Amino acid sequence: MRYAGTTTLAMAGALALALTACSGGGGTSGSGKPVDGGTFTLAIAADPGTLDPHATTLSVAHQVGLFMYDSLMSRDASGKEVPALAGTWKSTPTTASYTLRKGITCSDGTPLTAKDVADNINYASDPKKGSSMVGLYVPAGAKAKADDAARTVTVTSPSADAFLGRNVGSLPIVCRKGLDDRSILKQGGSGTGLFTLTQAVADDHYTFTRRKDHTWGPGNQKAGSAKGLPDSVVLKVVRNEATSANLLLSKQINAALITGQDKTRVQDRLDFKRTMHAPLGELWFNQRRGAPTADPEVRRALTSILDLAQLRKVITNGAGEPASGLVAKGQGPCAVDTVAGNLPDHDQAAAEAALDAAGWTKGSGGVRQKDGKKLSLTFYYPTSRGAPMQNAAELLRSFWQKAGVKVTLRGAADSQFDQVLAGEGSWDAMFLPLTVTLPTQAVPFISGPTSPGGNNFGSIDNPEYTAHVKAASVLAGAKGCDEWAAAEKALFRRADVVPFADLVTPVFGNGATFDLIDGAVAPTSIRVVG
Repeated sequence: MRYAGTTTLAMAGALALALTACSGGGGTSGSGKPVDGGTFTLAIAADPGTLDPHATTLSVAHQVGLFMYDSLMSRDASGKEVPALAGTWKSTPTTASYTLRKGITCSDGTPLTAKDVADNINYASDPKKGSSMVGLYVPAGAKAKADDAARTVTVTSPSADAFLGRNVGSLPIVCRKGLDDRSILKQGGSGTGLFTLTQAVADDHYTFTRRKDHTWGPGNQKAGSAKGLPDSVVLKVVRNEATSANLLLSKQINAALITGQDKTRVQDRLDFKRTMHAPLGELWFNQRRGAPTADPEVRRALTSILDLAQLRKVITNGAGEPASGLVAKGQGPCAVDTVAGNLPDHDQAAAEAALDAAGWTKGSGGVRQKDGKKLSLTFYYPTSRGAPMQNAAELLRSFWQKAGVKVTLRGAADSQFDQVLAGEGSWDAMFLPLTVTLPTQAVPFISGPTSPGGNNFGSIDNPEYTAHVKAASVLAGAKGCDEWAAAEKALFRRADVVPFADLVTPVFGNGATFDLIDGAVAPTSIRVVG
């Protein structure tokens, strides 16, 4: 999972809470025939910050990392699991084993070994290492053992994970050079991916060169020899969506995600797009000890004050749908709508009465107070989503201020959210789309250790959620869907998380075709056409 974003945390418009993200949908065919030796340029809405794939959950960083790092398993555009570094695998909720393909080499020419893969997994599973992948892709305390002769890696988890094989199999694999010196990963790379990073200019662009010796790829494709693959890729930081649209239409870039008012004019002129269904409107509360939002009745009341349908219209620029759960529609194995009927109803009078009952009564100036302390909330929102996100934040503030709640808005870049989620910022509520493709990927963000030792950035402690997660975790795959649904419903009834808007997001192409896998452009699918 990652912040939902510039493509993944795996959250927030250009965020991705990691957790990696939404799968690609269908689109029309691009015109022209594949052309060898070209350059593919993709607009990204924010700078990724660190490029260490085990140290960030931003979706934009996930997109950058896909060019440099392969994983043991991949998925095709339909969501089907296919081989990547591993040719075969098998798993249960507590064990997983993978057999590596032959002939895989790193960007520096050295062979990838089973021990290299095992060391990646053991690094990610050790909470002391501070990896953002712990509990996300790899359960805390999981142990991996390697057999280099047999090219096998065996993983044993101390806790059950219904999707253990897929989660561990999705971990980006760093090569030995990067494992031995992780400092080179911050603005460089050490992986087995189809491309190598040749230039990194923060807040401007990242340039990659294709490896001609890359003969493996998702499924059975020989990725490095496909006709139309670009020789180079440029990820260009373009923070303004109107600018992205202009660059795309003038063919100065080949692909961009366009969600706002420019979508219509781009759609009218280009015949190629891929779509993804992604969360956009998700409201989170900070439940740290002593915070007013630690009280579930306060959270429910604050939610009831809001007209979520109106917020959905504003935040999606009129192009949204009601959210149906933490996992976006069409993702993962479960299809139950866990949101409908479980969020507090919009009822301002009842909500204000609930705040009164909780001791937050209106004082001088109409601001609510309790024990002499004003009900004053700091609200964060991601600036990468542009005017619709800011407008939604301002609308939320107007709802709450009319009810006597003082609200301070703070827009933040995606890189700043990493700091906020790590416990370095003071916040009470925020818009933060959490993008996950499996219900297990949300667990570390909603339960367990808080920052800085864990990913539970909102200090959520919901015993009912935890109990259902425990029951679901021992049931492999879709067998646990009823328990996963019950877990999410428990969150929404207490307003621990308030999902209210999904967005069907188009990524347009001009002079190139591609597929989206887990909410990002899949490097091996890119074809330059002319």
